[in-house]
Amino acid sequence: MPPINRLATLAIVAAPLAACTAPPAADPLPSWSDATAKTNIVTFVEQTSDPAHDAFVPAEARIAVFDNDGTLWAEQPMYFQLAFAIDRVRAMAPDHPEWASEMPFAAILSGDAAALGALTEHDIVEIVTATHSGMTVDEFQATVADWLATARHPRFDVPFTSLVYQPMLELLDYLRANGFKTFIVSGGGIDFMRVFAEEVYGIPPEQVIGSMGKLAFETRADGPVLVKEPGIDFIDDKEGKPIAIARMIGRRPIAAFGNSDGDLAMLQYTAAGPGAQLMVYIHHDDAEREWAYDRESHIGRLDQGLNEAAERGWTVVSMQNDWRKVFAFE
Repeated sequence: MPPINRLATLAIVAAPLAACTAPPAADPLPSWSDATAKTNIVTFVEQTSDPAHDAFVPAEARIAVFDNDGTLWAEQPMYFQLAFAIDRVRAMAPDHPEWASEMPFAAILSGDAAALGALTEHDIVEIVTATHSGMTVDEFQATVADWLATARHPRFDVPFTSLVYQPMLELLDYLRANGFKTFIVSGGGIDFMRVFAEEVYGIPPEQVIGSMGKLAFETRADGPVLVKEPGIDFIDDKEGKPIAIARMIGRRPIAAFGNSDGDLAMLQYTAAGPGAQLMVYIHHDDAEREWAYDRESHIGRLDQGLNEAAERGWTVVSMQNDWRKVFAFE
């Protein structure tokens, strides 16, 4: 009998032990509590990406759409694009002395908090029109990039791009790792969001859908440009979201994520499709780490959508209970 090779024997014995003690797969959603919301998401992703499962969806049809404000990043005490526009009013004021006595610009320049809180949709459109038009798209996006690099959030004193939700960043990565294509479908301005969406969310500009102002093509001495003109071309909110999805994606999503009644039509449109679907509402109920608001809020109101989610069994994510961490800097 040949001599026993001690090293070989140890290797044979150790192999099954190593297999038994192999570390478990890393949790793709570590900032999510092990509760119903996380289970619903993981189950949906596993089933729709498994060719052996009845709910399997081919990769080309694995479309997931996300609202931005209040869903991927915070939206209080005002939409961040509005904060940008307000800062632009202050920067542009020396060239517009008439604004000192004209509303809504006078409210901004005087620092009247009550007047700012009472801005109407018409006021916001007027502010955005005055501050976003008259420059090329490239010039506008450079201005946005400069603002994002320097502006600080009034409550947290961090850059606005630090107020993205860590659990949602993990979710975006998890979906893409399982063959999903992720889109932003937001009421925010498309040219504004395209400045940061790829760097912050990993979502390229062509997968960002938003509200659009009027554009004009001009040929200048240094070449052709697109100029932002006064006026709104399309508002990507409420019933506008399914329309934008049909026009710009061309496929009905199988997963939709929102946080307000402005997202309800998008979730309804997703739910009406064939096969497996996942509809998710982010519920802001954490006043300590973020904010608590829903039915009566002036920003991001979630009323009808909360009712429909309960009636139809959609997933409602409690920020307080379902997220171990809200922001990465915590």
